Amino acid sequence: MNGTDSETDLGNMDAEKLERLYRSGEASPLEATRAALERIERFNDAVNAYVHVDREGAEKAAKASARRWGQGKPLSAIDGIPVSMKDLAEVAGMPARGGSLTSSTAACEEDCPPARMLREAGAVILGKTNTPEFGWKAVTDNRVFGATCNPWDTRLTPGGSSGGAAAAAALNMGVLHQGGDSGGSIRIPAAFTGVFGFKPTYGWTPQWPPATEPSLSHIGPLTRSVKDAVRMLNVIGRYDYRDPYATRGQPDDWGADIDQDLRGLRIAYSPTLGYAEVDEQIAARVREAARNLEQLGAEVEEVHPGFESPIDIFQKLWFTASLDFWSKCSDREREQLDPGLVDNARTAQQWSALDLFQTLGRRANFTECLERFNQKYHLLMTPTVPIEPFATGHEVPPGSGMRDWEEWAPFSYPFNLSQQPAASVPCGFTESGLPVGFQLAGGKHDDVRVLRACHAYMQAHPPRFPRVPDPAEMA
Repeated sequence: MNGTDSETDLGNMDAEKLERLYRSGEASPLEATRAALERIERFNDAVNAYVHVDREGAEKAAKASARRWGQGKPLSAIDGIPVSMKDLAEVAGMPARGGSLTSSTAACEEDCPPARMLREAGAVILGKTNTPEFGWKAVTDNRVFGATCNPWDTRLTPGGSSGGAAAAAALNMGVLHQGGDSGGSIRIPAAFTGVFGFKPTYGWTPQWPPATEPSLSHIGPLTRSVKDAVRMLNVIGRYDYRDPYATRGQPDDWGADIDQDLRGLRIAYSPTLGYAEVDEQIAARVREAARNLEQLGAEVEEVHPGFESPIDIFQKLWFTASLDFWSKCSDREREQLDPGLVDNARTAQQWSALDLFQTLGRRANFTECLERFNQKYHLLMTPTVPIEPFATGHEVPPGSGMRDWEEWAPFSYPFNLSQQPAASVPCGFTESGLPVGFQLAGGKHDDVRVLRACHAYMQAHPPRFPRVPDPAEMA
């Protein structure tokens, strides 16, 4: 099983194929892990997706998994599957730098909930993927590890803050990749790199320690397929008491309806949400995807949900979280922080406690508006991001006149405010060969339906992934 053909190369396979090979004895978790590590060695210098690789620990875990499969006693459907963790997550034996010069270089002593759950399921943790400092922005660069690059064009950003995980997923440097999403940090890089990214209902995938703004943060997968995301969710989508915001009620099987068709689904298609500007090529690809969903049996109606841009609500919360962190730093630590994070903190200094309190009320009203909309429509479809990926090293597209990332990513953070499930689904490419994604969001706790629709689309319209970084240049 060491060939380089995509049909036989273990490094190109998804979790479903690997499980089948493990079960039959045609391949072992150790072979698959070594194939993933080999891809990291080949590609990581070009994209800087991984900031820590634990080869020794991965091979040790893979050998233990191989013994279990040999005895016919795997721990789960992802036993022996190579996975990555975002560098904001605490993983025992690995540092959690969070992209910050202010963080400790010491190895963590405990696993965060998703790392513990994955380890207990037998998954092989390869290492940690890159993030901007504490995940504060929607591109991936920091002063510790530098910038992560887009596999489709390494001059460009993969988005963020889970940009390392997205780049790793696009190149299959590991099979399952953990991301975090407080304003689009899973969905934005999924769209920019052409992979699948899913943000579950808030509280259904526990995390600890808490995120910078815990009421906005969701843990979820970045993968090449919906079925792989489901396999990951069936492990990490379980209650953990350490997360004070965790809730129960998760589906026993997150993919329970995954093979159902789309007949009877009412999808509201909003190309702009009534306020966003969208690049013509992005709009065309998403419009085509809406027609494709209709051909798959869904009822698709172009309609806006009827709310104004919630950017002020989001920034009041997000910038205040930066202020909270900044206020706890020493003068030396403040000098080490990303200047953009500091700017957000200083902006928040101008707001009063009453401003923030009133923002919470506005957020509640906004959430009620979206939940009411979902009483008529099962799903809401939009572009994931309205622009193409832009040059690395910039928070906003150069020359755009924008100041903050929220201005170029207006479609994602509304669903963090509402805490609803939302996914980014790859739906083709622009004329310059860059990926496009559309977003599907559902009402709270309607994750199974979102996953069902995403799977149906991707089965009918399979995505294409880069074989190597910058495939056009290296072909």
